[in-house]
Amino acid sequence: MKSLSLTIACLLTAFFASAQVLPSFQLGLKAGANFSKFDSDNTFSSDNRTGFYGGLWARLGAAGVYFQPEVYLSGKKADLVSDATGEVNKVRFTSLDVPLLIGTKFGAAGVGLRLNTGPMFSLILDKNQSFGQAAGNVFKADFKDQAFAWQFGAGLDIKKLSVDARYELGLSKINKDGYPGTKLNLFTIGLGYRIF
Repeated sequence: MKSLSLTIACLLTAFFASAQVLPSFQLGLKAGANFSKFDSDNTFSSDNRTGFYGGLWARLGAAGVYFQPEVYLSGKKADLVSDATGEVNKVRFTSLDVPLLIGTKFGAAGVGLRLNTGPMFSLILDKNQSFGQAAGNVFKADFKDQAFAWQFGAGLDIKKLSVDARYELGLSKINKDGYPGTKLNLFTIGLGYRIF
């Protein structure tokens, strides 16, 4: 009886280990919220504002390591507050974001913890600003049409559902020359569903 139990335990261990080793491809949908904040060169302060994102993700991997490209539409909001006058510039972006993540996964039986990191490229599709009349053009930012950032995150998979939390560190200044250097940092949370 002991040898039968030992044999079954070895088979189960081998099965779960091979599930992590064999190559796999997954595709899914994801949506969630982002919390944006500007990081500026001591001229403005910024308050966190809530936006949205939604799109597709894919995951290719083997041996517990994976590559996860994503593409999603993102609405980002942030308030720039002048340190000198206290005036507020409400900035809104709509962008197409493409994170390219490398990660590792731990777990078995349909439940797994993931850790990932990688670059994120953002193409700004639409940008709007609104501010008080007194601010005039002095407070108006001239934003670029693209941005580059780096993401750090963790996720939990339970069968076909996943929950992700990430921090996105802005690496490129999103404003053009003539305006204080400004980067956009975000914290995101999202819920995903694996199609296959």
